[in-house]
Amino acid sequence: MPGLLRGVARTAVVAGTATAVSNRVSRRQAGRWAQQEPQQAPPAQQQYYQEPPPPPPPAAPAPAPVGMGSKIDQLKELAGLKEQGILTDAEFQVQKERILNS
Repeated sequence: MPGLLRGVARTAVVAGTATAVSNRVSRRQAGRWAQQEPQQAPPAQQQYYQEPPPPPPPAAPAPAPVGMGSKIDQLKELAGLKEQGILTDAEFQVQKERILNS
């Protein structure tokens, strides 16, 4: 009886692993096909699901009135966020003007 249980358990592990790998490969291949399709088919014929865009980043809190050194630090931090792609050019300009005018 222990040999039978060991065989059943081994089969369950192999089947579960194969299913997980198969699902991952299928998702990856579907993603590749979805990236290739927009280049090949006109937009009117596509019926693919598109994820909604991520929510905009929260607005930075209004800083307290401070000296020029702190403003430079804030601008450097803002530039870092823009380089990381967290802020768009328009958001960067708005926040930069707000810092410079405070």
